[in-house]
Amino acid sequence: MQFQNTLAFAQQLDAQDELRSYRNEFHFPKWEGKQVIYFTGNSLGLQPKLAQSYVDGIMNDWKELGVEGHFHSDKPWWDYHERLAAPLAKIVGAHAEEVSVMNTLSVNLHLLLVSFYRPTKTRFKILCEEKAFPSDQYLLQSQVRFHGLDPKEAIVEVKKREGEHFWRTEDILSKIEELGDGLALVLIGGVNYYNGQVFDMESITKAGKAAGAMVGWDLAHAAGNIALELHDWDVDFAAWCSYKYMNSGPGNASGVFINKKHLGKDDIPRFEGWWGTKKETRFLMKPVFEPMATADAWQISNPPVLALAPYLASLQLFEAVGMDALIAKRNQIVAYLEFILHGIAQEVKGSFEIITPKERGCQLSVLLHGHGRPLFDYLMQHGVLADWREPNVIRLAPVPFYCSYEDIFRFGQILKDGILLQND
Repeated sequence: MQFQNTLAFAQQLDAQDELRSYRNEFHFPKWEGKQVIYFTGNSLGLQPKLAQSYVDGIMNDWKELGVEGHFHSDKPWWDYHERLAAPLAKIVGAHAEEVSVMNTLSVNLHLLLVSFYRPTKTRFKILCEEKAFPSDQYLLQSQVRFHGLDPKEAIVEVKKREGEHFWRTEDILSKIEELGDGLALVLIGGVNYYNGQVFDMESITKAGKAAGAMVGWDLAHAAGNIALELHDWDVDFAAWCSYKYMNSGPGNASGVFINKKHLGKDDIPRFEGWWGTKKETRFLMKPVFEPMATADAWQISNPPVLALAPYLASLQLFEAVGMDALIAKRNQIVAYLEFILHGIAQEVKGSFEIITPKERGCQLSVLLHGHGRPLFDYLMQHGVLADWREPNVIRLAPVPFYCSYEDIFRFGQILKDGILLQND
């Protein structure tokens, strides 16, 4: 398609957009009485209008039924989390029994590493990407220290090449081969939070498994954003937050994937609690843990249903639309944003560059040259909610569920005006 940088063309694309009505299913913040241009779904997704009714339903059941809501409400609380497994499985490419929802992302990664990082005297290395999200760095360092190892010896970071803003898959595969029998775990963010790069998860997983390592993925920026086939790729485990592209609300519950081959085992190392024991005998209060035959075996406590309610509401929208349709629009709307940015870059030479490679999802990261935070502040002061990452990157994520092509055009005009104003 031949894009045009005009309002009429953007509105034409919106008129042709089969998902355009879903914009009305979300609440938008306002700026000067108008909806903001919201490009931070990679940080916190907008609230689905359906979420309030799901939360209100639980509040009403609590009011009317008290403790009996666990078993006699419209959506009984004791197995509320099970309603999320099937729709999530479609999104991440899994069997329903391989998926559960519990805790928050970093908590779940810690719990999963109890099971899947089992270092030995000779096989103890962990491979991750250079400058992973800080929480991942902290949890890997603390896990390594917990096992009495030195993070400087145990954690190996794959670096970008000099002068490049992205990782090369061949460098990751080469490092896996180099570590060989010493590699215990590969744990990488499936989509890098800073530059928006989508890693070749299939190839990296295959190489990691061939080396005899466990392979896991932090899918915080991937779930609900890109196509995933965790089961078919033979991933051992994965976890993701639900508040970015999944639109479940700030700091909300995390999803986990645990490959079927690891399920139903009594002898797997695991931190255990009451809610992971067999559902059929849970209330017999047996003294010995009997794991659920699903990923629910990793649950420790009963589900936080007030947190899960907006997540379930959002998943109903994913069920209605499907990932294929979301990805198709994502590809086009991000391409249109890229077109607009390239056009502005030609007009205001040297002001910025896009550092996101062609392997991408919703996000484009823009590296500023000579402007920095004041340009970002200008955008925010003119109704654009974008995201700033030190030292000089603006992250832009036009989420296909609720962003429009007109948003892209209007953003381009505001960005150009801000650069020209600061160049004066």
